[in-house]
Amino acid sequence: MLQGSYVALITPFKHNEVDYNALEKLLDFHLHNNTDGMVLLGTTAETASLANDEKERILAYAMKHLDHKMPIMIGTGTYNLHQTIANTLRAQELGADYALIVTPYYVKPTQEGLYQYYKTIAEKVQIPIVLYNVPGRTSVNITSETTVRLARDFKNIVGIKEASGNLVQVSEIVRDAPKDFVVLSGEDALNMPIMACGGKGTVSVTANILPDMMHKLITACLHHHDEEALKLHLELVLMNQLMFIETSPIPVKTALGMMGLITPDVRLPLYSLKDENKGKVEAGLKKMKLI
Repeated sequence: MLQGSYVALITPFKHNEVDYNALEKLLDFHLHNNTDGMVLLGTTAETASLANDEKERILAYAMKHLDHKMPIMIGTGTYNLHQTIANTLRAQELGADYALIVTPYYVKPTQEGLYQYYKTIAEKVQIPIVLYNVPGRTSVNITSETTVRLARDFKNIVGIKEASGNLVQVSEIVRDAPKDFVVLSGEDALNMPIMACGGKGTVSVTANILPDMMHKLITACLHHHDEEALKLHLELVLMNQLMFIETSPIPVKTALGMMGLITPDVRLPLYSLKDENKGKVEAGLKKMKLI
């Protein structure tokens, strides 16, 4: 079943090139620290700044290195229908377990447009599809009604990464969608509340630096160990805030750099973390005993 802590993996750069030595180190870090699943080429991976040949090489490298040791979800969504279908078919061909398809950004489709978009994709592929709702990035919200309609009409639309921050919307999806349709939290600050509403896991930025702790939180929620879950949730509040102190993934790459796992480079138009915020991230990492 689609559940647990999926890390929204960053893409390490060095001198503006993909750093495959660091990528290998990150993949091993998650294999050894109880990450339940891996999301490649998501928002946190700076996918919009990657060339097509870079994306292909990253996928081939990561898929080979992970060797089916954990479920893999690949971000395939764009605002272009035909490109999204091609990307999703490629994820299917590579043997990914799920395709994560963001709502089309920039163009601001209607709800019927969103339904028809996902319908067309679902009819062209066999790979299980996870919808991705992140209106803060895309300027469009896929409503609970549209999500439920898609979940009922297409068996290969199996879940949604919900990053709207709207717990009522999340609750409506859990209430009305088929029982095997999975809601994943797409916002670390709301991981426990979304799990309390019936979510089954998270696609997490914070898991890049605290994979075992995030795994323990989600596991505690799934097993209704409420006291343990609350304790972990409260311990994670600070780092969840710090990882979004500026545009993600700038803070988490800064943190990974301080931990010695990567060179903390981002690609323009993203830019290095402000000095005053670097101090806050460093203090947070020290508090969590990560450095």
